[in-house]
Amino acid sequence: MRKIYDPTRTEDGYWRIKINQEINDILKGQDISGFIKKQRLNWLGHVERMAEDNTLQRIKKWKPMSKRPIGRPKTCWEGDVLEDIKNMNVCNWKKLAQNKDSWKKVVE
Repeated sequence: MRKIYDPTRTEDGYWRIKINQEINDILKGQDISGFIKKQRLNWLGHVERMAEDNTLQRIKKWKPMSKRPIGRPKTCWEGDVLEDIKNMNVCNWKKLAQNKDSWKKVVE
């Protein structure tokens, strides 16, 4: 979490990393994994509401032409988020994501 949240500048101009209490204040007592999942779902809803010709939409739908190396495939961001949605038993998530208020209720 220290890497996610930038360092803090002190009054005398020096930079310092956030202490545990500051990070706990940001998380508001949530567990870190739940907080990260919530942020991923928020970003997914934001991307889904973008226009189809948006660069992020094109990157999300892009499939590489190259072969993957032998062995277990690496998980991608979208796969992790879809797994979270599946565990939450959310149906028609794409339709829900189009409405910001309903998506916010799902994420909460």
